[in-house]
Order: sequence, then C-alpha cells, then structure tokens
Amino acid sequence: MKGLTCFFLCFLLTELRGFEIPTNGLSEFADYGDHVELAPGKFQSVPENRRYQRSISGESGERTEDVDQVTLYSYKVQSTITSRVANTVIQTKVVNHSPKPQNVVFDVQIPKGAFISNFSMTVDGTTFTSSVKEKTVGRALYAQARAKGKTAGLVRSRALDMEDFKTEVSIAPGAKVQFELHYQEVKWRKLGSYEHRLHLKPGRLAKHLEVDVWIIEPQGLRSLHVLDTFDGNFDGVPVVSKGHQKAHVAFKPTVAQQRKCLDCSETMVDGELVVMYDVNREEKVGELQVFNGYFVHFFAPENMDPIPKNILFVIDVSGSMWGIKMKQTVEAMKTILDDLRTEDHFSVVDFNHNVRTWRNDLVSATKTQVADAKKYIEKIQPSGGTNINEALLRAIFILNEANNLGMLDPNSVSLIILVSDGDPTVGELKLSKIQKNVKQNIRDNISLFSLGIGFDVDYDFLKRLSNDNRGIAQRIYGNQDTSVQLKKFYNQVSTPLLRNVQFNYPQESVTDVTQNSFHNYFGGSEIVVAGKVDPEKLGQLQSIITATSANAELVLETLAEMDGLEDFLSKDKHADPDFTKKLWAYLTINQLLAERSLAPTAAVKRKITKTILQMSLDHHIVTPLTAMVIENDAGDERMLADSPPQDHPCCSGALYHGSKVSSNSVPSWVSPSPAPVITMPAVGGRVLESTPPPHVMRVENDPHFIIYLPKSQKNICFNIDSEPGKILNLVSDPELGILVNGQLVGAKKPKNKKLSTYFGKLGFYFQREDVKVEISTESISLSGGSRTSVLSWSDTAHVLNQRVLVSVKKEKTVTITLDKEMFFSVLLHRVWKKHPINVDFLGIYIPPMNKFSPNVHGLIGQFMNEPKIHVFNERPGKDPEKPEASMEVKGQKLVVTRGLQKDYRTDRVFGTDVPCWFVHNSGKGFIDGHYKDYFVPQLYSFLRR
Repeated sequence: MKGLTCFFLCFLLTELRGFEIPTNGLSEFADYGDHVELAPGKFQSVPENRRYQRSISGESGERTEDVDQVTLYSYKVQSTITSRVANTVIQTKVVNHSPKPQNVVFDVQIPKGAFISNFSMTVDGTTFTSSVKEKTVGRALYAQARAKGKTAGLVRSRALDMEDFKTEVSIAPGAKVQFELHYQEVKWRKLGSYEHRLHLKPGRLAKHLEVDVWIIEPQGLRSLHVLDTFDGNFDGVPVVSKGHQKAHVAFKPTVAQQRKCLDCSETMVDGELVVMYDVNREEKVGELQVFNGYFVHFFAPENMDPIPKNILFVIDVSGSMWGIKMKQTVEAMKTILDDLRTEDHFSVVDFNHNVRTWRNDLVSATKTQVADAKKYIEKIQPSGGTNINEALLRAIFILNEANNLGMLDPNSVSLIILVSDGDPTVGELKLSKIQKNVKQNIRDNISLFSLGIGFDVDYDFLKRLSNDNRGIAQRIYGNQDTSVQLKKFYNQVSTPLLRNVQFNYPQESVTDVTQNSFHNYFGGSEIVVAGKVDPEKLGQLQSIITATSANAELVLETLAEMDGLEDFLSKDKHADPDFTKKLWAYLTINQLLAERSLAPTAAVKRKITKTILQMSLDHHIVTPLTAMVIENDAGDERMLADSPPQDHPCCSGALYHGSKVSSNSVPSWVSPSPAPVITMPAVGGRVLESTPPPHVMRVENDPHFIIYLPKSQKNICFNIDSEPGKILNLVSDPELGILVNGQLVGAKKPKNKKLSTYFGKLGFYFQREDVKVEISTESISLSGGSRTSVLSWSDTAHVLNQRVLVSVKKEKTVTITLDKEMFFSVLLHRVWKKHPINVDFLGIYIPPMNKFSPNVHGLIGQFMNEPKIHVFNERPGKDPEKPEASMEVKGQKLVVTRGLQKDYRTDRVFGTDVPCWFVHNSGKGFIDGHYKDYFVPQLYSFLRR
C-alpha cells in the first residue's frame, strides 16, 4: 500500500445528543489469548422534551453537563488481517435530537491502492445498499435519477487516486443515520515489518469509540507492537493480546478519556493508531500458502551480502531540530558512518534556509574521510528555515555528476536518505512543485528514502516524495529515541533485495500467476506471487525459485505447507477464508491496470480493459473502470461513488484552487539550460499576486506597531503590552462603516518574567455590505447575511461577497479588498508546535490611504489623518547602537529611540529590517489617550470615543 490509512468523520453540525441502538454492530473479540473484554459503558436514557445531560466521573464524584443536540453515538473501526490481506469496516451512528434538520457528512480517507467493496447507510429507517456497475452504466443510472427529478447525490473522491470517500445526507429532527464502508488492501513488508495505520479523527466525543485490529498469520507472529503516536495521552488504553499465530489490538477510550480536559467537550482522539508486526521466517526465505483453489507465495530474503552503495545523507538542520532531536541525529549519523565500507561512496548535505555540502563530490568511505565527516556533523548548530527543494536537488546533482564522470561501480546502488522534521519554509513552498522538481531531475537508478521526525511533520508529503522515487518513508515520533530509530532505518533501507527475480511453478498445477511489482532494492521489501491451483492436480505443490542479483545467484526450494491450514482458518471466526482469492484478484487487477497504461495498440488495450472490468464486477470492487451505485430499495433515491481516472499526472495528493505565479524553483546549477516555463491553467479565480507596497502601516510580533507617515517619510514604532484575550481596535470608521479589531493571545509561558502577546485573531467588519471576515491562525471565514464561507490556511482560493474580495495564498497571506480601493493584508506566522514558549500568530499590513472618512480612528486608523511630527536633537543613547532624539507631536515633546523592526512580506522567515523611531510606554504621547482606551468588548465592536 502506498498511502496513509486514514479514517475520519466530519460533521457539519453544531449540536449533539444521545440515543439508544441495538448492540448488534461489529462483532466482539473472543478466544484470543488471555485478553478479557471490558463491559460496555452505560448511558442515560432521557425522556423527550427535557434538557439532555450526561454523567461524567471525576475525583470528586459525578457531575452533569449539558450536551449538544446531535450525538455521535458510535465510531467503530474494525480491521481483520489474514495472511497480509486486510479487510476494514468503518461504521458510524448518529442521531438528530435538534428541532431542525441537520446535514451529516461521512468523509473517509482510505489507503492509496485499496479497493472499496461495499457501502451502505440507513437514514431514519430507509436503507441504501450498493452495487458495482461498469462506469458508464453507473453514470447513466445517476443521470437518469436526476433527469426524473429523483433524489440523486454524488459521492466522489477529492484525491487523484480515490483516497477520499464522502457523502452528505440531511436528517430530519429525531432521525437516526448509520454509515458503513468496507474496503480491502494488502499489507506489504517494508523496513522489516508490516504496518497497519489508522488515522482516527472522529471530530467530537463519541459515546462508543471502538477500534479493533485482528491479525491472523498462519506463518506465526515474530513481533507485534503499537506505536505511541498520541504523545502519551492514551497510555494504557490500547490493549494488545498476542498468541503464536493470532493477535488482537483494541483501542476503546471512554468518553472521559477522550476529553482534552475535565471540562472540555473537545476530543483528544486526533491522530494515528499504528500497529507494526512481522511474521516468523526461520531458515526459509519463502512461504507458500494454498487455500480454496488459490495459492499465495511470500518471498522475503534476508541476510544477503552487501552491495557497494553511493549514499547522500540530506539532513535538516533548521531551528526546529534544535535540542535532543539534533543531538540524537548526530549520534546516529556517527554510528552510521562507522558502518560504511571502503567500497561505499558518500557525502553529506545539511540544510536550513541555506544548503551546505560537506563535500561537493562523492568520496570513498575511508577512515580518514569518515573521521572528517563526523567532525563536520558534530559542529552543526540548528537554526533558520527549511529549504527542502534545493537540498534534494543538490544531492541529486552530486549523484548525477558522479555517474556522468564514471565514478560509480556499475554493480553499486545509489540512494538519498532525507532526515527532516518539518515543512518547507524557504525557497519553493509548494509541495507538488518540489515533488515535480525531484521527479524530473532524479535518475531511475537512484532511490529516495525519507525519515520524518516528530508529530507535526508532513508525513504524507514525505511518503509521496519517496514512493515517487523508488523509496519508502518512515516516521519517528517525538517520544521515540531518534538515534536508535535512525540507525535501524538506515540498516533496513541499505540492505539490498534480489533483482530480476524469476519464479518457475509446475505448469500442470498452477495458472494465472501474478507477481506484485513492489520489490525495490532496499527496505526488506517482499515479493508476493499469487495464482490459481488446479484442484485435481494439487498434491504437494512445489515451487522452484531462481533469483539473480548483483551479488548472488540462488536456487531455492519451498514446499507448500497446506496441512492444517484449512482447519486452522475454519476455527477462527475472524479469519477471512477468501484471503487467497482476494489477494490474487488485487494483484492481478493492479498488474493489468499497469499493462493497460502501456498497451502498444488499441486492440490490446481493449482486451485488457475487458478483463479488468469483468474481474472488478466479479469481485464487487470499485476500480477506475467501475462505479458504485448506492440506492434505496425503491430506487427513487440514488447516489454514485465514482473513482477518478487511473492515469493521473505526477505528484498527486496536492490540490490547489486558483492560479499561482511562482519563480523557477530549480536552481540554475541543477541543469545547464533553463527549464521551459509552463503556465498552469487557472482553476477558479486568480489569486492576487502583486508586489507589496513599500510603505505600509503594520503590526507584527508581540505586538509591534510600525506607523509610516508619508508626508514626513518616517516610520514611528511603539509596542502595546496588554493581556491575552483583550481586543484592540485598530481601525474604526463609523461614518463609512469599516472596522478592524484584533484579539490578543499569549505565549505558552513568560520569558524573563514577561508574557508576550500577539494577535491570534482579526475581525474585519464592512457594515454597509453586512460582511464580516474573521481570520485566526486556524481558519478564515467570510459571513454575509445568512451565508458563511469558511477556508483553511491550506487553501489557495478567493471568495467574493458583494464588494468584498477575500484572497488566500496557502499558508502565507490573506488579502481583503474592498471595491478595489482599500487593501488589508494579513500574514500567517507558524512556529514549531513543540516550542516551549512561542505560538502561531498573525501580522497585519494596511497601506496609508485617503479613502477613510475624516473621523476614522483606532490605534492605526488615527494616523490615516497624518499628524505633524518634528524629530530633532539626535544624540547618542544609553545603547551606542540605538541613538536617541526628541520628537514633537500633538503638542507634546517625547524622547524616542532609533531601532529596527521587521517587515515579513517578502521574507517570511527572517524578515526585512525597518528602521524607525521608537516611542516608549505603549506609544504614550504619540497615540491619542491611553492604549487601554482602545479596548473593545467584542470582535466586531466599533470604538467608543
């Protein structure tokens, strides 16, 4: 599987209440070791027409609190893995106790390459079931329902490879709804183990939250563990029971355990449940299983002799790597360098906002070179931003040049190992563009491996980056020993697997043999072969395997161990008796899809298409050639689950709305000739991309006000020292009905006995248009009348409401334009989530303009009518680098200090220095009155003067 296993349920609702349902949902676990199931919790029954309450246990006894009007009654995920074939069921149950209808959205992300096999839902007693049809037939049924005025909905993937399954229904007051989705996937062995990853995001508290993973491996379980991916918040909640051939993992937090805090209604269940396991291999390199007319052969050789390697280590040394992460990375790198052999060649690239190389060329791993590289690594001091794009291109360039100069052993293998803990913040920021740059420049004989460190790393991006370039990715969570994990990762990815493997089976016994294509050179990957077995000639199937590689030629014999397999599986209610059939179908369809895209003639393509279609219908799975029709028994309500096209462009997984103009992100040294510039087609409206005006009024950091006075051509600065939660008026123009307010948030803790504050939320109110815009570090919303549009910082888009245009540049800025005459710009500042002090905050930039009325006021607005100032008698200050001066303004004489503040519009990491005269005591004498006069009670309150 090449993707993240994610499950989340998104509710477009506001209220939540409980209901009782039968307990005949997902079956309970039994007969696995000594594991004992806990009794289900008890829930109150509340009569109609009463305020609903729920009971919460605490140290001081029980208390009750009001609950919302729509209840997520249950959120259940059940995965059963039989010989690496995983069947997963996601089931949710909801009831609407609101007096009004509510929209419920069921939104589930499934792994890349997984096949949806079934979907059903029951809405207030009406059951919708699914059937798989040829795509054109499914679309015709959907169109037919729409043409006849029947209820018709479309369930469509947002991602390019059917990662997302989404449907929305409206449920009446008192109605119940249940969703259930089934899909299948195959577990591939990567980095010496199998990984089953569930991203749990129910979005709110669930009365029953149950996750069960059953593992049945006839080959026997060598190891099994559950990673602590919730930062210790659920210690002891996952219950693991492991036997010789079976295991069960249960994750069932109570409502109290789900809460972020005792008084919170927010859920703490927002992350990944990751189960890692491996099977016994003993002395054999292969395992053959035959069942129900199909055979499966797992082949994973170990302890192979090493192949000469050419390795580029690409290490993130940005500021977020400071501390224990960097220390452990350095220690691990020193150990890894000691393990290199003299036949290996290597170099080190380290990067923050700049990119450095220890050597510009690959060098042999002699004792002298290794010692010098270790000294270089020991001196690294993390700081600055993250320029992933240029670092990877530099590593690729070094390997390409070495290959061009004939420096590399023809039997050697080349790999890049990227170690990073964050997103790009410098250089090229668009993830799909970085993927494209790497894909276009890396050669086919180079593999890229990625190691993501920490809870907040963009692991999806690293996985796409590695999967696109013959590698794999792994994540190290913040509570794991980075040194040990990095060393383990290196040992596994640098172990070669056999190349050009050929399998020879007795033709009189087997047919329709299919081999998976996931057998790269590294990572302990395994080869899986499946086929049909002639039941009349079954006997004791023998497989002769001939495997050749750069370092070995092997002839291996593996005997089928069928005795007892049928009896073993029949005794376990969770075992899938069709696992061999499903695995064969999965491998065959995927192989045919690959052959279809490379078909030499139209006739060959038609023949392959016909085979894929028939197999998809026979096995009831959604593929690029089929669609799932979902309808009620009467057939008068219908939906369509439609898979996206199979042939998609490079770098899937990143979706952008709007057009974006970016500079060439490939440095000139990568290629001797510049790459052609291709204009991207616009999707939606064009995002404003103008050069920022050089002189603006701005508020940045904690908070620093920089007021530019055009007539005097001077910048005057002052700080406001206030408390978290206070709302400051920035612009108030009741005559024109224009308002800008900002709410302060505090740092996580004081520094030098002072708690810094920043703008965490900004409100813009355009009274004449009845439009409100609220911008926080999490989202952007625009409200006008009864309509509300919500965008996230991960979007690039714009929303127009009357004369107000809101343009969003992904993870950068929001620009608000009123009638093409007034401009307000908001910058997003992200900080490392684990930083002990700092928090995310917003900066605001407003050009001085004469569009406001003469009565405009506020901490910024008052300077739209520029006061006269006179700065004189400049002299040395207490700090030699900060001269003092006298300033006359508004009839007062002030002492001001020369200093520097920052403008982050063109350099979001380090900023551009802005010289200014600083007014002390929170701007006293420069602003009208006292800064507390600018407090307002609400985010959309005008200033009362």
